Amino acid sequence: MTSTGIRLHAPAPGWSIDADVVVVGSGVAGLTAALRCEAAGLTTVVVTKAHLDDGSTRWAQGGIAAALGDGDTPEQHLDDTLVAGAGMCDEGAVRILVTEGPDAVRRLISTGAHFDTDADGDIELTREGGHHRRRIAHAGGDATGAEISRALVEAALARGVRMIENALVLDLLTDAEGRTAGVTLHVMGEGQHDGVGAVHAPAVVLATGGMGQVFSATTNPSVSTGDGVALALRAGAEVSDLEFVQFHPTVLFLGADAEGQQPLVSEAVRGEGAHLVDADGVRFMVGQHELAELAPRDIVAKGIMRRMQEQDAEHMFLDARHFGAAMWEHRFPTILAACRAHGIDPVTEPIPIAPAAHYASGGVRTDARGRTTVPGLYACGEVACTGVHGANRLASNSLLEGLVYAERIVADITARHAEDRLHARVPVPVPHPGRPAHPLQAAEARFAIQRIMTDGAGVLRSDESLTRAAEQLQRLHRDARDALDENGKTAEPGVDTWEATNLLCVARVLVEAALRRQETRGCHWRLDHADRDDTAWRRHIVVRLNPDRSLAVDTTDTADFPPTRPHQPSQEQ
Repeated sequence: MTSTGIRLHAPAPGWSIDADVVVVGSGVAGLTAALRCEAAGLTTVVVTKAHLDDGSTRWAQGGIAAALGDGDTPEQHLDDTLVAGAGMCDEGAVRILVTEGPDAVRRLISTGAHFDTDADGDIELTREGGHHRRRIAHAGGDATGAEISRALVEAALARGVRMIENALVLDLLTDAEGRTAGVTLHVMGEGQHDGVGAVHAPAVVLATGGMGQVFSATTNPSVSTGDGVALALRAGAEVSDLEFVQFHPTVLFLGADAEGQQPLVSEAVRGEGAHLVDADGVRFMVGQHELAELAPRDIVAKGIMRRMQEQDAEHMFLDARHFGAAMWEHRFPTILAACRAHGIDPVTEPIPIAPAAHYASGGVRTDARGRTTVPGLYACGEVACTGVHGANRLASNSLLEGLVYAERIVADITARHAEDRLHARVPVPVPHPGRPAHPLQAAEARFAIQRIMTDGAGVLRSDESLTRAAEQLQRLHRDARDALDENGKTAEPGVDTWEATNLLCVARVLVEAALRRQETRGCHWRLDHADRDDTAWRRHIVVRLNPDRSLAVDTTDTADFPPTRPHQPSQEQ
């Protein structure tokens, strides 16, 4: 696999630094990778889009899943993950997750993370949707992500890991043979560097998080604009399963026109006994699944949407009044504060909720060591598609995946280093006259893309809605492409236009994959194809970006995913 050579329209780098490894992202996956690389003696640079703790990890409420409790086993965790994944998980990848997960959590604790414990000092474990055991470790009641982020940031600072904050990654640098040679980035006016620059490194780890901002309402922070997936596509990497976007069932409903990041009401609230009810107080999930409110997220989200359609309602309710004030204040202080900030007191009234975009189960296609189809480029965490999540992520497996697969990436990089194969490479010049620039979208296109995706590719999808969305997105792409090709003009380079362009890139891939998958499976719900079809569609949809900026779409059997060795065997890793 060689680079497409497509890069964002941007100024040439005005400064550069050298490293063995550059890690893009500072969540659980990115900082775990950076800490392990530094411990192995590798010169490591972390590039993060805002401040170190501004990504999605900090917002994780529920916890981290691992077979840590008495009577629980990795095999039971594997079974629950496979069921939630609706036939699309790679069992080998899941087995890696559940068997290596418990020790990875223990290493996280040794790094400094403090989880809630009982009177005997044992880790308290709770349940979430899809889990048949109490295996969710949590911190600060419902502030698990914040505690993990705190511990990793403090450890990274103490170890002296080099950080570049307020930096938007732009594109992958490659050498003449298409191998990774670093990244270009834009530093937003703070710190030692400013403007567009480059980090030269033979290994790049993408840990950029999700792409929830492609929809109008999401639980994701504003920085989650699909930058890593878009970069990988422009570099020639494959992405897979992007149609499987998980909509969290219980997001605080702030009105039909609410946009941007919405407050999450953790699944752990249901795990502790809260009930989903309609306006009449009827528990509508009872009888729909053996686990009722604790069914896998796709089932609960669909149950909520069906009830909303039946009653022509804008939202349903989560009722946890029976918890009492003391439990709310001890176990869910963050959620309690968020609800009260919006005029709702869950101690005395049900919480209005509705599904909102939450997590991308697909992403940049990797093997079991986090390697993508571009030599030297790795991906882990939400930006990656390891095969673990299938068609629907099991609750609280995301933080665990970030830990486990970050460690596996570092093992591969350090093995290359030990074999003296981690050499600096000479990148192809930027910009390069023989390589096309990617047309930029105007900043306001971000909101148009979000409306198109919410209307056409949200929880409920159909051929009609997806075709309409595809045509609208293609029009945005075509207009910018024609302006660039014919007049040499595009929107002015800048953070807003680069983000809008990345959002359009991932939106086009998502819609194309959703159109192709003519079935309902996991968190992909087609109104015009209501049934799951294992005969025709137990396959992964893989997308690449052609050099002419068009999309190349293919399918592969689940048995072929992830690839054993995605890179060209003839190319040095």
